[in-house]
Amino acid sequence: MSFQLSSEQEAIRDVVREFGENEIRPVAREHDEQREYPHDLVDQAARYDLVAPTISEEYGGAGMDLLTSAVVTEELWRADPGIGSAIGSRGFGTTMIQEFGDEWMKDEWLPQVAAGDAATCSCISEPAHGSDVAGIETRAELDEDAGEWVLNGDKMWITNGTIADVAVVMAKTSPEERHRGITAFLVEADRDGFEPTKIDNKLGIRASDLAEIRLNDVRVPEDHVIGAVDQGFYQLMAFFAGGRTSVAAQAVGAAQGALDAAVEYAGEREQGGQEIKEYQAISHKVAEMATDVEAARSLVYRAASVVDADGNDQLAAKFASMAKLFASERAVDVADEGIQVHGGAGFVTDHPAERFYRDARITKIYEGTSEIQKNIISDQIF
Repeated sequence: MSFQLSSEQEAIRDVVREFGENEIRPVAREHDEQREYPHDLVDQAARYDLVAPTISEEYGGAGMDLLTSAVVTEELWRADPGIGSAIGSRGFGTTMIQEFGDEWMKDEWLPQVAAGDAATCSCISEPAHGSDVAGIETRAELDEDAGEWVLNGDKMWITNGTIADVAVVMAKTSPEERHRGITAFLVEADRDGFEPTKIDNKLGIRASDLAEIRLNDVRVPEDHVIGAVDQGFYQLMAFFAGGRTSVAAQAVGAAQGALDAAVEYAGEREQGGQEIKEYQAISHKVAEMATDVEAARSLVYRAASVVDADGNDQLAAKFASMAKLFASERAVDVADEGIQVHGGAGFVTDHPAERFYRDARITKIYEGTSEIQKNIISDQIF
């Protein structure tokens, strides 16, 4: 099935690509090596409506659908996955706030995020619980006399953990009920007991912020429940298809960036008196890389279109998992072949090939590992 982007979507792609080429690529290596969060680039991206672009226009966002935002994500990651991640993840958790939050939450936080003035994070994973969301151990107990919830626990691998102004925290309110006892809370990062610790020893996407967060008797008012008590797991499930499709778009962007770098190098490097692109071994390798990228892109666009049309039904869940599985696996393969095209030059930081290889690897892990995606897909088949 073919997906033809509209003229508006193509125009958005052109804007993001120009932004990536002119602003992101020239500083990508520097941010990676220094593990520096790109605050200035986030501010610039916000002026182009590239920060949390699915926030509705009512709250100052661009109101993009998933397919259009996937195009944005793809181009940001094509320029550089680390900086692309920093920009693209700026609004993690805002979908939960927009869909299930009280009006005061939306009015206070969504315009700030869309403008680039605030960052959010989504606190789900824990040191002992990644794919097993139902097993989280963070607890929230109601202090009825004070009219407050008290949160305790550890959250791990939290994107934006040290720069976030507000967090969406998943915690057990009825521990004996497993997934039926999870609640989402809005937690301002400046509350006492909210203690982030930066994780700096990452393999890739080093310009993006990552942290462990300890919640030590963090108190929030009763009205900071997002949605309904004990309904957090079901609220979260409503967005997994969209989240996985977005990660698949990241993978396509990383793969395209690796392909671009390989094509450029093959046209410059000479061996045996000719450019190496003239050797069939190299040209065939690049042909296979390009085919993998295009196949992944088509599947991602189809998944985004299905999710846009059908929300989180079984068909959307299946295509989202297929897109994430295929695109992430192909991204790592394409980036690996990109290093091979570069030869020894691809093994050092003089060229971006090694960075795309390191950065692409995360797409096989977060938002559900490749193994989890296979479980989901097979459940839809049998």
